[in-house]
Amino acid sequence: MNDALENATSPEAESAKGSLYEKHKTIHVRTVKGWWTTWRWIFVWATQVLFYGLPWVQWGERQAVLFHLVERKFYLFGLVLWPQDAFYLTLLLIISAYGLFLFTAVAGRLFCGYACPQTVYSEIFIWIEKWLEGERPARIKLDKRPMNAKKLRIKTVKHALWLLLSLWTGFTLVGYFTPMHELIGSIASFSFGGWEIFWIFFYGGFTYLMAGFLREQVCKFMCPYARFQSAMFDPDTLIITYDPERGEPRGAFKKDEDRAKQGDCVDCSICVQVCPTGIDIRKGLQYECIGCGACIDGCDEVMDKLNKPRGLVRYTSENALAGKYGRTDLLSHIIRPRILIYTLLLALIIVGAGWSLATRVPLRTDVIRDRFSLARVVKGGKIENVYTLKVMNVSEQARTFIISVSGQEGLILADNTRVETKAAENREVLVSVQVPAGALPKGSHKIFFDVVAEDDPKVAVHEKTTFLMP
Repeated sequence: MNDALENATSPEAESAKGSLYEKHKTIHVRTVKGWWTTWRWIFVWATQVLFYGLPWVQWGERQAVLFHLVERKFYLFGLVLWPQDAFYLTLLLIISAYGLFLFTAVAGRLFCGYACPQTVYSEIFIWIEKWLEGERPARIKLDKRPMNAKKLRIKTVKHALWLLLSLWTGFTLVGYFTPMHELIGSIASFSFGGWEIFWIFFYGGFTYLMAGFLREQVCKFMCPYARFQSAMFDPDTLIITYDPERGEPRGAFKKDEDRAKQGDCVDCSICVQVCPTGIDIRKGLQYECIGCGACIDGCDEVMDKLNKPRGLVRYTSENALAGKYGRTDLLSHIIRPRILIYTLLLALIIVGAGWSLATRVPLRTDVIRDRFSLARVVKGGKIENVYTLKVMNVSEQARTFIISVSGQEGLILADNTRVETKAAENREVLVSVQVPAGALPKGSHKIFFDVVAEDDPKVAVHEKTTFLMP
């Protein structure tokens, strides 16, 4: 018993236990220049100008893009969407899904490498890190150095800038749901609401954590897309890959050595040093690869210095790499049945969504029966049913609507035949529908409310409900 207990706590047992887990190693990304890196930064700038700038754009008297949860209205420039328009959110999600399938089937993880928020903010945080701490060797040396006044100052400034950017990111996100002018006013008066404070710090905190500390671990262990991307790949999908036929056997370059028997790869590990997830692309396609193209730019720089042709690491397909067709035939193999089906479905959905929005009537009406008095006898012996009409003017102009009722003989709208609404306003109107006694048999009868804009007869809705005869 004592021997077993001793063995369980021995250094060997502890070592075996520790070997089950890989110790995290900080990845210090090397700076690289090239075509793919340029495009990656173009997307960084484009996405962030869009994200940080849109809440400040005005559209008339209001914010151009605002998902106003309190008013339950979504403003997209000249478009006003209500909770009843959740159908368009479904269409947006379907379009995003099919777009992801299409882009992935064509050229791999383009979204991950260029537009994913994790990639974008990691790039920005790494740029701040490089600006303060220097290039890769300097950053490695600084991390190994014991803490002193200089290191403390550099690290403090870096984390302060990271925190400021993260909090501003959280503030901007909240600005899409609470009008930006209200948030700015809250700064001056320190009168933030509880939810605004929560989401600013929640989103800002996660930006700081994921872009500053977790980085590649999010892509490796937290992102589900990395796990099911293989289901969207096929041998004709364009992926970033290493050409072993050309590169092997690899080895360090020596001036006096005959390179005829050696491959073009000089084993410089530049492709690993520039990789934001720290993988070795020479080991083949890996789920950790986010398709950013940094290894292509890094390898091309080395090939240029060695007077070797570029493309040892390149965008190509498995079939092309295996020699089943040449580089000139890549385009013809990209356009294949799977891609055509995805493209056709995506185009049909986009056209359908566009047509639905273009022909959308800027008026919504919900009819709610008074449940406390289903039917009653009023003056003159008439039978009356009471309804509440929720008239939603979803246009950007004030309108007057005319209400009428039809569907059965003898129907009379007793009151409230006109309703005035402001731009993007929701009005509740109580209306009474009456019929002479004996005009209809007992039971439920189908009737219709017609709500028509006074200035434009095309802006109209025809809502069905029932009239009860006791």
